Amino acid sequence: MSEPAAGRAFLTNLYPRIVKPHGAAGVPPNLPDYQQARSAFTWEAARALLDGLPGGRGLNIAHEAVDRHALGSRADREALRWIGRAGGQRILTYRDLKAATNRFANALRSLGVQEGDSVFVLAGRIPELYIAVLGGLKAKCVVSPLFSAFGPEPLATRLGIGEGRVLVTTEPLYRRKVAALRPSLPKLEHVILVADEGDAPTEVPGTLDWRQLLEPQSPDFVIPPTAPEDRALLHFTSGTTGRPKGAIHVHEAVVTHHITGRYALDLHDDDIFWCTADPGWVTGTSYGIIAPLTNGVTSVVAEAEFDSATWYGILQRERVTVWYTAPTAIRMMMKLGIDAVRGFDLSSLRFLASVGEPLNPEAVVWGQQAFGRPFHDNWWQTETGGIMIANFVAMDVKPGSMGKPLPGIEAAIVQHNTDGSVTPIDQPMVEGELALKAGWPSMMRGYLNEEERYRKCFIGPWYLTGDLAMCDSDGYYWFVGRADDVIKSSGHLIGPFEVESALMEHPAVAEAGVIGKPDPMAGEIVKAFVALNPGFSPSEALRRELLGHARKRLGAVVAPKEIDFSPGLPRTRSGKIMRRLLKAREFGLPEGDLSTLESDVR
Repeated sequence: MSEPAAGRAFLTNLYPRIVKPHGAAGVPPNLPDYQQARSAFTWEAARALLDGLPGGRGLNIAHEAVDRHALGSRADREALRWIGRAGGQRILTYRDLKAATNRFANALRSLGVQEGDSVFVLAGRIPELYIAVLGGLKAKCVVSPLFSAFGPEPLATRLGIGEGRVLVTTEPLYRRKVAALRPSLPKLEHVILVADEGDAPTEVPGTLDWRQLLEPQSPDFVIPPTAPEDRALLHFTSGTTGRPKGAIHVHEAVVTHHITGRYALDLHDDDIFWCTADPGWVTGTSYGIIAPLTNGVTSVVAEAEFDSATWYGILQRERVTVWYTAPTAIRMMMKLGIDAVRGFDLSSLRFLASVGEPLNPEAVVWGQQAFGRPFHDNWWQTETGGIMIANFVAMDVKPGSMGKPLPGIEAAIVQHNTDGSVTPIDQPMVEGELALKAGWPSMMRGYLNEEERYRKCFIGPWYLTGDLAMCDSDGYYWFVGRADDVIKSSGHLIGPFEVESALMEHPAVAEAGVIGKPDPMAGEIVKAFVALNPGFSPSEALRRELLGHARKRLGAVVAPKEIDFSPGLPRTRSGKIMRRLLKAREFGLPEGDLSTLESDVR
């Protein structure tokens, strides 16, 4: 086997597959037989699982997430179980959520806000954020949640691109980040401020107080007719050098949200579900708000950011059964070790899933060791609107693999031809671009005001993801890297993910980020940036040890030639290591859009 081929085989051969009994924890899986589900699946049948608006008036996300449950047997079931940063708790049943979202929809109407107007929400994970998103969808506004950690510049960019007419935020966030922007945002007519519970109403000039606005509103609201193709959500993706792109999603996306909640996350009627993602990221909207509610489960919302003791305490106290989190959090838990888990009773957990970036194989195995269950990786994008490829509950897990396509999703590894077309590759473990056949309900309908940029995402029937991947002989997909991240060394294509995973297998390494560095002989060489676990210190001896470890695992061509130590690596709030930022700083290039940057330890 050649050295590059050995590198490609590293992830598939290092860890044995985890064979799982069907119906683990005594709960029969929603998708017990993958092949049978694929052959029988139709999107029409998936739509039939939802109610639609009464009287055949269309399909509205908020009706499927809230009202249909509030009008039925789930009315008094907990919909949102909110845990405040200071330990306080608020419970909203489906009946409560219906009334609260109706009041907000009526408040929008009282302000003259029209169907199709943009409502932005800038807040931490507080109940009012969820009420505003769902109430805005009831009023047929285009809703866009924003990261509360955004600075003024990215906020101004997004509010400007989206022509935000309404902004729901808190007084501290408004004073620090938005007030000075108002003159540059002529479309922003209404700013609604949420005060902490028990505080006096806000009295900031040019703003409205949430409670004073909503209290006189009626708890009844009739959702207007909503066509499946009516715009519903606007999610922004960060640009590498240019402005962020606003991906448009429609109400029909709820069909994907609902069925992927059932199949990819295996949500059952009595589940307690916790998605740790912020709604300012698409996962926090699709799977932190919509999918658990359409499936009628109880959704835990924790305001606090990651802290292992706090999170383990939430899992134990709330008896969480299905947990959806990010690789960054998993790696931080791994860094603290299994002993930190031992003091907690986490026996209620039956399914663990991860999203944000590919999950390194050792993290999958660590989940099995720490929780008695592996983390199930899945893959999707802001543009796809919902999970496209997943490791399903009844399926054997191959650590490091993204899994298999959802029923109803046709994926392929394609090669680009000289005539501009693409052709699917039918050989296993051959690198190419991951493509999806267009037509699923949550597929983005465009980039706002950037039609040409949108059209470039498609060739023929295929949506081109920009991710390089491989498919093995069993139909499992393996991530290689973003097309613009792949390293070309001595004629070989090297995916940074496999190099990072090999480095992370070493006990000293907490995180790794890999880039290509120009080289006069090889074209590019592999350079790695490494953050160390506690108990390890940077040294020349450790550098040599890591270089030898990677060479042994990957071969001389694929292994890094240089390693730099770093206290931490720049990541987005969704957990992705920003390799292009590592590259920009290494070579003194423009850093591009930094609006989604979460950590920046240099």
